[in-house]
Amino acid sequence: MISLSKIKSVVVTSGKRVLKVLQFGVKTADEVSPYGDDSSPLNGMTAIYASTSEAGEQVIVGYINTNQVAKQGEKRMYSQESNGSISFYIYLKNDGTCEIGGDNDNAIRYEALNTEIQKQVSDINIELGKIATAIGSIGGTYVVAPIVVDLNSSKIEEIKVP
Repeated sequence: MISLSKIKSVVVTSGKRVLKVLQFGVKTADEVSPYGDDSSPLNGMTAIYASTSEAGEQVIVGYINTNQVAKQGEKRMYSQESNGSISFYIYLKNDGTCEIGGDNDNAIRYEALNTEIQKQVSDINIELGKIATAIGSIGGTYVVAPIVVDLNSSKIEEIKVP
């Protein structure tokens, strides 16, 4: 039998999530989820509660999602605060874009940015050399202090883009 129930509490014991639900009284059930998915529902969410062919083995097979915005062909993962508001999301859109936590700004391609900045640094250093030569030709002195820009500490190795 499959029925709807309300999440009362969630406990993780020995790497296994056990949920206490209200379904014709208080009951407990193990959570079933896709491989690699580790998410925990908020209290008060509506769960899909099912009995198995094993006596006394009930499972939660899913939840009623009340925050759906993904269009056909899209996928969105999100976390929520205890009051139900969305705290963070990753949204794979059907137009080939991915939003990570919002859509107000853009990520950059590190290699392309570093190449352009190093080119600009080189051009500036060449111009500083010309300035030093010009000042020297009129009897003054100017010691060039080359500009160096190192972006390596800003590179995120764990996130790759095409």
